[in-house]
Amino acid sequence: MFPLPAIKVLAVLALVMTMSACSIFGSKRQTDDTMPLEALYNKAHTSLENADYAAATRSYTRLIARFPSGEYNEQAQLDLAYSQYKDNQPDEALSTVNRFIKTYPANKHVDYAYYLRGLINFDRTNGFLERFTGGSKGQARRDQGYNLQAFDDFSELSRRFPDSAYTADARQRMIYLRNLLAQHEINVAEFYLRHKAYIAAADRSQYVIEHYQQAPQAGDALAILTRSYLALDHKDLADQTRQVLAMNYPNHPYLTDAKWPHAPSTLRKMVPFSAHH
Repeated sequence: MFPLPAIKVLAVLALVMTMSACSIFGSKRQTDDTMPLEALYNKAHTSLENADYAAATRSYTRLIARFPSGEYNEQAQLDLAYSQYKDNQPDEALSTVNRFIKTYPANKHVDYAYYLRGLINFDRTNGFLERFTGGSKGQARRDQGYNLQAFDDFSELSRRFPDSAYTADARQRMIYLRNLLAQHEINVAEFYLRHKAYIAAADRSQYVIEHYQQAPQAGDALAILTRSYLALDHKDLADQTRQVLAMNYPNHPYLTDAKWPHAPSTLRKMVPFSAHH
């Protein structure tokens, strides 16, 4: 048996351990449903900063439900949209950011909301690896609905908030999207050209010239249009179009190779966010 003093020491230690355990478990019981507003916001913000987007989404969602008004709520909605976006929940993120824009049109951070909306749509079909490993060919062949929407989102930001800190980046992304959309039309025009659907090829090329005249793909459009006119026996139109091509794109390969394009491999590699004017 232990001497009496040792037994007393053990009893004290047991009491301390019991109290510590109670304290620990007691703190665990303070969840997103019981935390005060500031503590819950700090918890959500910490999760966001630590890139634990799923946890951040849960905490922000609970905060908004429990505290439906006030400055924390507005900021929490923006943070929630961002955490959902980073957590690969684009539909939920888009719903959250649209609700924020509609509910708080005068919020001092509403320009960021417009920018975030553009990012959400931008990344739905434009993966990071594809943008930075020359994957624009595949991108230009996909459905362009989200790219069109992202372009409109960034355009609205630029129009509404020309002095916003996010506008410069938005405009660079618009240039990239413009070129991508133009390349999509060129892909289709080349397909029609290879299959001798010359009227359809001419229509697609004309669309690029009219809507994306500042895109580098406008040169390809003029070349395809020239070839289409020749195939349709519109020699005068072909000559005029070729002259416009030579004047604006004197180094275009069609000017030295009348059979251009030989194959889809002629698709150019576009550099993301580079300002082609």
